[in-house]
Amino acid sequence: MSTQDDSNRFEEIGRKVGKTVGDAVKNLDQESERMIAYLNSEVVPAIRGGSSKALRTAAEQLHKLAEYMDQNRPK
Repeated sequence: MSTQDDSNRFEEIGRKVGKTVGDAVKNLDQESERMIAYLNSEVVPAIRGGSSKALRTAAEQLHKLAEYMDQNRPK
């Protein structure tokens, strides 16, 4: 295989890795925005009302986000 072929192959691998990482970052950004919106609209008002249930709900949602992040970690 020539040096040019190796270079092209590495460029292609780099593009694929870049796309995968870019997609993961985009998804993480979207999930983070969704989580922040949820916290602001649902959890914060409930906490202000003194609800321990809201804290449990937030913990559950954060757990789900952590699971999502683990499952969609670039390899």
